[in-house]
Amino acid sequence: METRTLSLRDAEIVHDVHGPLPPADGGEVLLVIGQPMTADGFADLISELPDRTVVAYDPRGLGRSTRSDGSSLNDPSLQAEDLHALITDLGAPVQMFASSGGAVAALALLTAHPEDVSRVVAHEPPVMGVLPDAELAERANDAVGRAYQERGWGAGLAAFLAMSMWQGEFTEEFLAQPLPDPAQFGLPDQDDGTREDPLLSGTSAPVTSYQPDLEALRAAGDRLVLAVGEQTGEAITARTTRALAEALGTEPLVFPGDHGGFAVGDPSHPGDPAAFATRLREVLAARG
Repeated sequence: METRTLSLRDAEIVHDVHGPLPPADGGEVLLVIGQPMTADGFADLISELPDRTVVAYDPRGLGRSTRSDGSSLNDPSLQAEDLHALITDLGAPVQMFASSGGAVAALALLTAHPEDVSRVVAHEPPVMGVLPDAELAERANDAVGRAYQERGWGAGLAAFLAMSMWQGEFTEEFLAQPLPDPAQFGLPDQDDGTREDPLLSGTSAPVTSYQPDLEALRAAGDRLVLAVGEQTGEAITARTTRALAEALGTEPLVFPGDHGGFAVGDPSHPGDPAAFATRLREVLAARG
């Protein structure tokens, strides 16, 4: 593995290259992206793809990547331009696996620079605006931010977990519930005073509020694959994926595990990176 830095006008984009460039087999690079997750979150998946040249990156302002644009917002449209520059440097086109907020950035990239990718697997993008209960979902998300600002990281993450684990449409009854006790998730209830968490602070609001360009995504055809975890059930990221697929006139493909099924993760509820990698290979190879 080689760690490289791509210098842009207002950011330094750090990325890890696993395997030779250009790929030894003459194929395409596989670029894996998340947000706010950084490159290290893909280590388990990458270990199951030893024959591929895989590149994982830290989005601007996250992990090892820095920014000097005066903003802390994680904006999918801006991240798409960073990805365009990175893919140009790597040698377009690439294949891509994109998770969560990274999947939203992938939608923005496919809209702005469709020539950059031959296939994108967008795994559970949290685009709340496509939901039938979008207004209630936004209120639930706002409650997470308030919990974080008022009570700190443990309370904020507990509220986020309660929201992200909720099965089905949000209701007034859900919103009226008291905030969960952080201890029930094994989280601290002390407030350390920090308010910079990229998941909870509001800096990722442009991700969940991103409005997909349905016409552009339809035009991408089979270059875009929407993917949903078989164990995610009716949690919000599965519902956003299915709702987006319905709006595009397609069906999401099912992958092993849940929202984080490509990583071993929590030993009490582990993912299966090997099975996930097998499914990913099948989907990336099944063009047309």
